[in-house]
Amino acid sequence: MRTLYILIAVCLLGVHPLMAQQRFPSSGTITFEKTLNVHAYINKRLKERPNEGFSKQLYESYKNANPQFKRLYSKLLFSGNHTLFTPLPDAGAQDFMSGSIGIYQANTIYTDLGTGLSTCQKEVYGDKLLIRDTARVIQWKITSETREIAGYQCRRANAIIMDSIYVVAFYTDQIHVSGGPESFTGLPGMILGVALPHDNVTWFATSIDLTSVPATSMVTPKKGKEMKTLEMREKIKTVWGDNIGGLMWWLEL
Repeated sequence: MRTLYILIAVCLLGVHPLMAQQRFPSSGTITFEKTLNVHAYINKRLKERPNEGFSKQLYESYKNANPQFKRLYSKLLFSGNHTLFTPLPDAGAQDFMSGSIGIYQANTIYTDLGTGLSTCQKEVYGDKLLIRDTARVIQWKITSETREIAGYQCRRANAIIMDSIYVVAFYTDQIHVSGGPESFTGLPGMILGVALPHDNVTWFATSIDLTSVPATSMVTPKKGKEMKTLEMREKIKTVWGDNIGGLMWWLEL
């Protein structure tokens, strides 16, 4: 009988580390799908420029000839306190809307969650910028609502960023890394879903691979003109002035 107890204990000790590794991974790759309601995006642009008849005709023609939703993909590598968010190439047909701010994916973001610093390589009107700054601090309010995303149970949190952008996020405490897609971080677990309801865009995880990520894959972006977020904002205003309209927040995302 004593031998049986020893065998059971050995089995439990052997299984427990594996269960812990599966439940609380610290390294892996998440694929995200970004879904944008392009028709709603166009309607907002037209409201900002109601007197531009040619643009209205062009946009209305686009809406009639193209799907309502645009889907793009990205991957998030995470290892310990570090994450690297990278857009994947757009496999869809390219047209005049493909390069519009908010539709194309502009950001490659390396975040050090331990120090709270981020490096973002950003495409802005054809220019490549390198934004080295502190990661955005988001005041999340965690709720009791839950949903499943990519096989993980997630809890909802809400926030306001950039003074007026309402954000809904879903995070899982089964992945103990406080990261997420784009610049969304700061929850007690990995963010697997983000929605900006008033701006008609979402990011949701479609697959999660818990294979360990080699250190050589976690490369900080290095190309681009270096500046802070505030400097980028002033540069854009200087060049585009009021013509930037309601697109500025997309550039700061």
